[in-house]
Amino acid sequence: MSEASQPIATADKPTSARVLPALIVAMLAFTVVQTAVVPILPSLAKELDVNGSSITWLMTANLLSAAVLTPLLGRFGDLRGRKPMLLVSLAGLVAGSALAVSTHSFTWLIVARVLQGAGGGVLPLAISIVRDELPREKVTGGVAAISASMGVGSGLGLVATGLLLEHWNYKSIFWMGLAFGLIAVALVALRVPKDPVVDKAGGADPLGALTLAGWLSALLIAVSQGNHWGWTSTKTLGLFAVAAVVALIWIAIEVKVAHPLVDMKMLSRPAVAFTNISGLLIGFGMYGSFLLISNFAQTPEKLTHYGFTATVLHAGIMLLPSAVGSMVAAPVGALLIARRGPRLPLVLGGLLGSAAMAYLALRHGHEMDIYLSSAIFGLGVGLAYAAMPAYINGAVPAEQSGIANGMNAVLRTVGGAIGTAVMGAILTGDTMKLPIPVQLPTLDAYKHSFWVAAVMCLVAAVVPFAIRRIKPATAAATEQAAPELAKTDA
Repeated sequence: MSEASQPIATADKPTSARVLPALIVAMLAFTVVQTAVVPILPSLAKELDVNGSSITWLMTANLLSAAVLTPLLGRFGDLRGRKPMLLVSLAGLVAGSALAVSTHSFTWLIVARVLQGAGGGVLPLAISIVRDELPREKVTGGVAAISASMGVGSGLGLVATGLLLEHWNYKSIFWMGLAFGLIAVALVALRVPKDPVVDKAGGADPLGALTLAGWLSALLIAVSQGNHWGWTSTKTLGLFAVAAVVALIWIAIEVKVAHPLVDMKMLSRPAVAFTNISGLLIGFGMYGSFLLISNFAQTPEKLTHYGFTATVLHAGIMLLPSAVGSMVAAPVGALLIARRGPRLPLVLGGLLGSAAMAYLALRHGHEMDIYLSSAIFGLGVGLAYAAMPAYINGAVPAEQSGIANGMNAVLRTVGGAIGTAVMGAILTGDTMKLPIPVQLPTLDAYKHSFWVAAVMCLVAAVVPFAIRRIKPATAAATEQAAPELAKTDA
């Protein structure tokens, strides 16, 4: 098939120094807000007087909202302009943070987390803006930086939570999100130009949007609540069945409508389909590893003879190397993509993630083991996330960039939800008998979880070999058309 068309470089394109920082801050704002509440869920349960199973809805609601709104905002960006939809996405994040700051109600806090989920649209919209607006030689590095910011923001969010709780209450977490969101809105409004790429020939697909929201909602609720309801319970199995049926209906609709929300032919291209599989697997490993490392570090060593009795802040600092690793991965990934294509960084990302988790399964007795594995895993995630948009952007036309990257982001989110659910099931399925009311996992449960994460990342490293080989580019071609180097003959 013919290669996807790329934006034409023009003399009046803005410099990356003006646009890129605004987009990176927007991406960091969402990822920090999304992950910052993870370490404080137990304390929030006490503060809001709800049980442990109910408090997890603060994560489930956010993941669900992000999964549903990300592709919708990405597609509306293709149709109506990326900058306006990016501002809408950030406005949802700001509104949710403001509501969270102002309320003490658990119900309204869930509503706030739903609104914050609109920030998920930042990733596909920011990648599309970079593809449209930056000079060609800057596109690969810009996309890599934005995508790798997911790992950076997640790590920073966990550390920031610990720092804030050392001095203030849980409200400070949402104040941080509000401030971060407002800064991102201001930067995007002032520094990002109105984008020229608008799919004027496209149209709305309300039925497609409704069915997409339906099967994603059923799937994520089943996965997120399976540990509490029971994986063989009527509610869990029923929701899985609903997800499967509605997903089939969604596919049938998208194949037949004149202007589908998601072009099934685009989604089935090898470069897109296999990249999405890798995204799901890496998302599984990333979110799962955050849960494992944070819980392992906070485990009281005197009772269990493992763990480090860490505070929330200390556990967050142990995950800080993952943020540093992801930050380093952005320029390294861009360089590898330019010289060798996106396969190498995607494969390396999976291998490094697998090695980090396997290392923890074998060695976990010293804090340095956590720091080292966290750094290696962050580097792997950053490389993999930098490579995925390069594969996708090389296989789809510019007017489908938003929805294509949006679906990839959705599958990362779904993978993350599955990863945390699977890890949670393993940990709660093998607990110790202790003279305390709280059940704690055995060391073997953690070892098994680390091995599962390692295997998933290893599979993610193998998947890219199903995509046809990309020819290395010459140095001259690199200087003239960096985005072309990410293309694959899908």
